[in-house]
Amino acid sequence: MHVVVLGAGYAGLTLTRLLERQLPETAAITLVDESPDHLVQHELHRVIRRPELAAAITVGLPEVLERATVQIARVEGIDRSERVVSLATGSLSYDVAAICLGARTADYGLEGVREHATPLKRLSHANRIRSGTLTALRSDDPRIVVGGAGLSGVQVAGELAALAREERRAATITILEQLDSVAPNFPADFQRAVRTALEAQGIDVRTDAAVFRADETHVTLESGDRVPYDQFVWTGGIRGADALGGERPTVESDLRLDGRTFALGDAVRAVDADGEPVPASAQAAVREARTVAKNVATLVAAGGDIERASPSLERFTFESPGWVVSVGDGAVATIGSRVVTGRPARALKTTVGLGYLSAVSDAGNAAELAYRDLVPDRLQRDQ
Repeated sequence: MHVVVLGAGYAGLTLTRLLERQLPETAAITLVDESPDHLVQHELHRVIRRPELAAAITVGLPEVLERATVQIARVEGIDRSERVVSLATGSLSYDVAAICLGARTADYGLEGVREHATPLKRLSHANRIRSGTLTALRSDDPRIVVGGAGLSGVQVAGELAALAREERRAATITILEQLDSVAPNFPADFQRAVRTALEAQGIDVRTDAAVFRADETHVTLESGDRVPYDQFVWTGGIRGADALGGERPTVESDLRLDGRTFALGDAVRAVDADGEPVPASAQAAVREARTVAKNVATLVAAGGDIERASPSLERFTFESPGWVVSVGDGAVATIGSRVVTGRPARALKTTVGLGYLSAVSDAGNAAELAYRDLVPDRLQRDQ
């Protein structure tokens, strides 16, 4: 039995590590990704201000896997009827597959956004944003625009404001959100706390501000307002992987696309056992991987017979313990129904990062992240 995991993000890496423990030795496991490294995506925004953190949030796949084969290749297509994956380097057949290809940044076809804005999905993007921001800060009246006020956009805006302060430069940093609040789809008290944190950093928060198009110097809103910029960052939404035609198919609570193909993480729109949509997030991807690992093991034990396995498949229910977002050197978090800020929120953000790195990496990565997060910046610069 050959089990193939496509994608080594949060869902893919977590799932592969679980399958190594839960599948019999007779089952072969292959993990396919276009990079040999796993990127801790929820810490990527920090590289904008601290490029030296790149090594701490990058995990080599062969180093953290015990028996799975790692194949470095781009997934170009999936023929589920024939159970064959088309790769840039050839093809790969499977008995059971899990699609964990993540999502890409969506520009929604808005004129000029793809050409003029920088997304934040890779280390190269973080480095480009940093370089562009430092160049902008050397101008007389630097203006930086972040499109999208989801958690990613909030964190980017916070880092850019902190970078400007460290460079001792005044800059106008504007975050644009088409809906009527920042951190949409989160509780109202969390939204208010996030907006307060952004404004405390001197960030101009503009809600009900849908982007219409962009050119080399301005972002034009649907209202007709034109927002000037020297640096434009886009975090405005997600779309499916290219191998899925840019779509994010819907999966039900057993997280299956068909009898032998599972799909999870940001690659899909999941509906849990309570009929609730599951948010696209790292914590959801990791939790989905636990359910899929059990279901793959059940299917493998049934010899790939979905009719035999189906009654025993686990149904996924998403219950979040809370959310946390960093805003520069601060943070906002939810713990149950409570919203916390200041040191407790920052400590929670650090704990989440350390916990995940400790689970998938060695102590060195976690220690580096802890040092950079807990030791005051002033002391780091003095060393």
